[in-house]
Amino acid sequence: MTRLSVNINKIATLRNSRGGNNPDLIQVAKDCERFGAQGITVHPRPDERHIRYQDVFDLKKIVTTEFNIEGNCQEQKFIDLVLANKPEQVTLVPDALGQITSNHGWDTIKYQQYLKDIIKIFKDAGIRVSIFVDPVVEMVEAAVTTGTDRIELYTEGYASHYHKDKEQAIAPYTEAAEAAQKVGLGINAGHDLDLHNLKYFAQNIPGLLEISIGHALICDALYYGLENTIQMYLRQLA
Repeated sequence: MTRLSVNINKIATLRNSRGGNNPDLIQVAKDCERFGAQGITVHPRPDERHIRYQDVFDLKKIVTTEFNIEGNCQEQKFIDLVLANKPEQVTLVPDALGQITSNHGWDTIKYQQYLKDIIKIFKDAGIRVSIFVDPVVEMVEAAVTTGTDRIELYTEGYASHYHKDKEQAIAPYTEAAEAAQKVGLGINAGHDLDLHNLKYFAQNIPGLLEISIGHALICDALYYGLENTIQMYLRQLA
């Protein structure tokens, strides 16, 4: 079964909008695990507009499932944060400064040497590494040369075209996943997956180990409640 990691960035956004500690990010993380989530994901950014750096230290103390820290490894503060907390997994994303949300994967050919160097730093610290990639076979095949353990398929393209032609939408992702399996890379996925498109994606991606979902899951929780929503997402992966 593919594991569900809940991205709690949006909970931090809501908390930060009023100051104080409501909702309580730490309690929400505990509740997500209690309700069945198999991982907690955070994506701290330099402006700390949602997850704050201190949140990462606080979460490290209480997360009992898999802790996944995503972010821009071109920022030294991010590197230091990950090394100080040693999560089970770090996911490297090529964000630009001030970017609202991630919108593309790594060019694993152009940045091959850089990725080799940075991935070695994390792996030497005993942290599993995943890198964000687009569903392009050449980028997947080049990813293995960087030393990464996994790739995370950036799924915005699939989600955008799912309702128009789901078979066409899934095709490049299936091909990319098959290429990853051939070279021995683990496969994660995330971005814009939701209750409408998740099941079809999971059924058609061979070797899918983990999906990370935040925005859609938190939005659904407003209507269905957090516990029920997490269970609904888990059923899409069963």
